Amino acid sequence: MHMADALISPSVGVTFCAVSAATIIYSARKLKEEADEKIIPLMGVMGAFVFAAQMINFTIPGTGSSGHLGGGMILSILLGPYAGFLTLASVLIIQALFFGDGGLLALGCNIFNMAFWTCFVAYPLIYRKIVKQDSRPSVITLAALISVLVAMQLGPFSVVVQTLVSGISDLPFKSFVLLMQPIHLAIGLVEGIVTAAFIAFVRKARPEILEAAATSRLLAQVPIRKVLIGLGVVTLLTGGILSWFASSHPDGLEWSIERITGKSEISEPVKGIIPLLGAIQEKSAILPDYGFKSGGPPQTDEMQGGQSERGEAWPAIASGTTVAGVVGSMMTLALAFLIGFVFKRRRSKVH
Repeated sequence: MHMADALISPSVGVTFCAVSAATIIYSARKLKEEADEKIIPLMGVMGAFVFAAQMINFTIPGTGSSGHLGGGMILSILLGPYAGFLTLASVLIIQALFFGDGGLLALGCNIFNMAFWTCFVAYPLIYRKIVKQDSRPSVITLAALISVLVAMQLGPFSVVVQTLVSGISDLPFKSFVLLMQPIHLAIGLVEGIVTAAFIAFVRKARPEILEAAATSRLLAQVPIRKVLIGLGVVTLLTGGILSWFASSHPDGLEWSIERITGKSEISEPVKGIIPLLGAIQEKSAILPDYGFKSGGPPQTDEMQGGQSERGEAWPAIASGTTVAGVVGSMMTLALAFLIGFVFKRRRSKVH
């Protein structure tokens, strides 16, 4: 559901960049107040895992479309909303800058659509309220499923509204929303099941992590070394090998646009800020479309989701995909530790 710059106007892009930047600053300040240094490595490993998991598109049977894990609810449940938002925002920034996944102008929209609704709406207002009343495993599973489904309706609807307000594409609101909402309901159902299974595993292995995130308690007394190692191994396997098995079908956003326009791409303006940012992204994307550069512009798909243009061969065994999965995961891990270093330094100056 990564939006390309061709869908939004500069005013909409700048507005949502400002909104997302303000939310990042707010989350960073709240995270600094919690002063839990042990959450930083968990943020890094979880961010790396979400990066790798987003490389794997799964087919939605009978539609010709696909979807991928958003990861916002998993991050919120394990890290809390502030650390979860920062982690997912970091993933999206790295994807846009170094992998050509999602436009630079649309980066604020993508952060808002994929991270804000999950971390600050679906998690506190649905998941947390349900679990607070009843924390049985079956209820936690149901809460995770419902909250993901809600988030996966709010995010796509925001995409439709942002596109409509921008007014630079010929996508009619009614047709667009009637395609976007049902296909993302199906995608949300799969993500909800995966999220519930993931949380059930963590609950069995280290329930203290879930309790700490839910009650804003520190992780200081929780042994998480084995969890970090386990997640690290799973991340490398996911990004390095399992990403070969990603579906070649277009994701929900691309599929919706193709159904309306009959084209796989939305034409970008030839002048203005959008082509300028596109040129910058072409240079910054070291592994465009999660693969090696071919000498031309980054081979991103029309919504730059990174999966639909890989060809018909399956599994798509490619060294470039493996390198992209490992490098991207390591970048996300490094960014989380950089955030932790900055927080630690600021706290030491204050005290």
